Amino acid sequence: MLLTIDVGNTHTVLGLFDGEEIVEHWRISTDARRTADELAVLLQGLMGMHPLLGMELGEGIDGIAICSTVPSVLHELREVTRRYYGDIPAVLVEPGVKTGVPVLMDHPKEVGADRIINAVGAVELYGGPCVVVDFGTATTFDAVSARGEYVGGVIAPGIEISVEALGVRGAQLRKIELARPRSVIGKNTVEAMQSGILYGFAGQVDGVVERMARELVGPDEDPDDVTVIATGGLAPMVLGESSAIDEHEPWLTLIGLRLVYERNVSRM
Repeated sequence: MLLTIDVGNTHTVLGLFDGEEIVEHWRISTDARRTADELAVLLQGLMGMHPLLGMELGEGIDGIAICSTVPSVLHELREVTRRYYGDIPAVLVEPGVKTGVPVLMDHPKEVGADRIINAVGAVELYGGPCVVVDFGTATTFDAVSARGEYVGGVIAPGIEISVEALGVRGAQLRKIELARPRSVIGKNTVEAMQSGILYGFAGQVDGVVERMARELVGPDEDPDDVTVIATGGLAPMVLGESSAIDEHEPWLTLIGLRLVYERNVSRM
């Protein structure tokens, strides 16, 4: 089986693939202070609970694919693969790794690995043109052309960042639960904040996607031909309120990692 690891700024998502099927997944907090040894113990604890894997470290794992937006964690995971999974093929997404998606940016190396991996998964599942909206620490919008090229994107503050900022900077406001309010017009401060977050971000998604779609297809084509895919841990909160989102794929990054692993492992 293939172990895929997507390290984000706030959370790390792990997925276990049996062929093309994801059979198990875990979400843990990202901690840049964890050492390689601590990460190895954590991995062993999670995978040791799965019935298809043995209790020995690495037993049942045939390959590993990793992408990370946190350089220090990527460094430690590289050490994990070397010390604890040395006989298992591992692909760490970084410059030089074959993805199959051309990156048409001014500085391609600046693009987060997870965003490229999302594009890989989106092209495989839905084709282009498409826009991937990833609801993570930041809300990112990534544009993929009809030819499957990564052409650019948008980065906005994420939902949790905005909630925390309101609680910190608002003198009479506080941190709130991310939940759907009873109505758009809030009857108390908490519901007013929840409404502003939920419907504000839904409106942001619709507005940004509409502009991106028009640029992607040009003046002579229909922007409705652009497929909009939502992913990320907070996507379910916005799905019902955004008219722009066509598809929801919670494991898009993990699927992209599986595809990149398959495209690189034969070259190792």
